[in-house]
Amino acid sequence: MTLAPQQPTHRDDEEDRAIPRTDCVADSAGGLTFDIADRGEPGPAHLVLFLRDSDQRVSLPLTPAGDGRLRAALPSGVDVPEGRWDAYLQVAGGEPSRLSPGLNDLRSLVDRAPTADRIAVRIPYGTKHGNLTIRSWERSPHAEAGALHIGDGELEVTVETYGTEPTPDAYAEFTDREESAPAVRAELTPGQGGFRCAVAYGALRPGTWDLWLRPRGENGPRVRIARLLDDIVDKHPVFVYPRTRVETDHGPLEAEPFYTADNDLSVRVGAVS
Repeated sequence: MTLAPQQPTHRDDEEDRAIPRTDCVADSAGGLTFDIADRGEPGPAHLVLFLRDSDQRVSLPLTPAGDGRLRAALPSGVDVPEGRWDAYLQVAGGEPSRLSPGLNDLRSLVDRAPTADRIAVRIPYGTKHGNLTIRSWERSPHAEAGALHIGDGELEVTVETYGTEPTPDAYAEFTDREESAPAVRAELTPGQGGFRCAVAYGALRPGTWDLWLRPRGENGPRVRIARLLDDIVDKHPVFVYPRTRVETDHGPLEAEPFYTADNDLSVRVGAVS
């Protein structure tokens, strides 16, 4: 990884349309391959990823791949910190030009079961402006959220761990984002597809609660519970869960699990008037 002196400037719509579409293929390890049409321009060409709101970039050489195509590879072992990386084409030291998305082959990301302790997730997608961007996550250890079961005023979550093995002292923890209420612990029990934890909605005060795994108990690390191992870049509009009304000592509440913009799992609790 190298540092960019500044973020590239955006081209106008007419210039953007002249940029070839970029096809992406994902592999199960977290790597990506990019293919674009060879326009025959002289000099070396690179596909450059710029981390949004940062001075970091990753520059990938484009080499001939046959059939009039140029190809760049982003191996899973290359460090691509979490965030949104905008894709550009840079030819022979010229100004970078924004790339547009083509076909994305993300089949290898479905039902993915990584074997490495470090989880690398890179999902290409088209922005609302028609540009190619890569959403990246890198986590070690990682706690993957599985099935959510909602019933009888309780939320049960299945969690699979990577890069850590829960000890007998392990537990899940629900923390109030505003830190206005104490954390709520949930027992961790072995179950199908990993471990399970459950919390009664009545134990949560109004606010937003984030879910964490404490694989080694209170003296060990906190690992954010998230859903990352699939091909869906933004879980929030796709995984929609029902609101549940519960009666508590503090009055009636409504609770709703949801995925954040980073695909972390949280619970929103609100008072019912």
